[in-house]
Amino acid sequence: MVWVPPGPPRTDCLTLLRTPTDNRPPKMSLEWLVAWSWSLDGLRDCIATGIQSVRDCDTTAVVTVACLLVLFVWYCYHVGREQPRPYVSVNSLMQGADANGLQNGYVYCQSPECVRCAHNEGLNQKLYHNLQEYAKRYSWSGMGRIHKGIREQGRYLNSRPSIQKPEVFFLPDLPTTPYFARDAQKHDVELLERNFQTILCEFETLYKAFSNCSLPQGWKMNSTSSGEWVTFYLVNQGVCVPRNCRKCPRTYRLLGSLRTCIGNNVFGNACISVLSPGTVITEHYGPTNIRIRCHLGLKTPSGCELVVGGEPQCWAEGRCLLFDDSFLHTAFHEGSAEDGPRVVFMVDLWHPNVAAAERQALDFIFAPGR
Repeated sequence: MVWVPPGPPRTDCLTLLRTPTDNRPPKMSLEWLVAWSWSLDGLRDCIATGIQSVRDCDTTAVVTVACLLVLFVWYCYHVGREQPRPYVSVNSLMQGADANGLQNGYVYCQSPECVRCAHNEGLNQKLYHNLQEYAKRYSWSGMGRIHKGIREQGRYLNSRPSIQKPEVFFLPDLPTTPYFARDAQKHDVELLERNFQTILCEFETLYKAFSNCSLPQGWKMNSTSSGEWVTFYLVNQGVCVPRNCRKCPRTYRLLGSLRTCIGNNVFGNACISVLSPGTVITEHYGPTNIRIRCHLGLKTPSGCELVVGGEPQCWAEGRCLLFDDSFLHTAFHEGSAEDGPRVVFMVDLWHPNVAAAERQALDFIFAPGR
């Protein structure tokens, strides 16, 4: 109960309670009771107005809003329990990565259960288990194509024509073509080409360390049928190589600005690839069709060619070349020693027809070390 001071004097029930011979003010208890009555009247009117407002409102709309609010709260709680791994930063991996499988700046898989390197009958069961775990944590929504691909992976890989045969995972119903137009990932292509000089300068600084007697720290020698093919990885199979990233800080920061760079699963790579004159890379297939491999030409002398699905293309300095490496492909450098090496910056981008929900699920299923 709230005490409300009496208003200015007026002729009302309080005045009538006074007698002509009694000049004393009315008792406090009487004034307080009357004021309390007025307060209750106001409160009653307020409650009645609120009830009427609710009655006038559409009950269906109220129920719908309430249900949506409950679903939103549940979703925030469910998703907040475990978010997908963000893009890896150099500093966050400095201590652990150097001690776990990094040799000469290159990541070597240490796990016999790695889905990228394992080729056994239990791979499909492992992938299906990863998909089920993802669906329990998040949702089955949008997982139909991935579920179909895992369920019939053996049939897909065995029945594929020899021109396209990914070695690890085939996602069905994706448009297939050896080469992609630049507009397939326009933003990232333009961003890479704008930073051509930046990447080239950092490569030239790295390449000064080469000598005839040893392979510089951070470079990896790849097997070829002839010649010499070396790579310098910033991201290898979804894992950052901190020592290398420190040597190319601007190039590594550029990767974080790409919208479609694959950085969180074993199919994602970013490296500088160098072919010496006289080198021929043996024909081979990539591991999956969910990605587009992008080559930004840094040094492209004559006599160099890329052949994907039987179709030859040439690199150009400062320009990006997009192709699907799940097709049978090869590359060679038939130039002379005076021409110098062929150099490209290679980065793996998402296939444009892989949906956002599928990308998140594939990052989870093929996370490094899973």
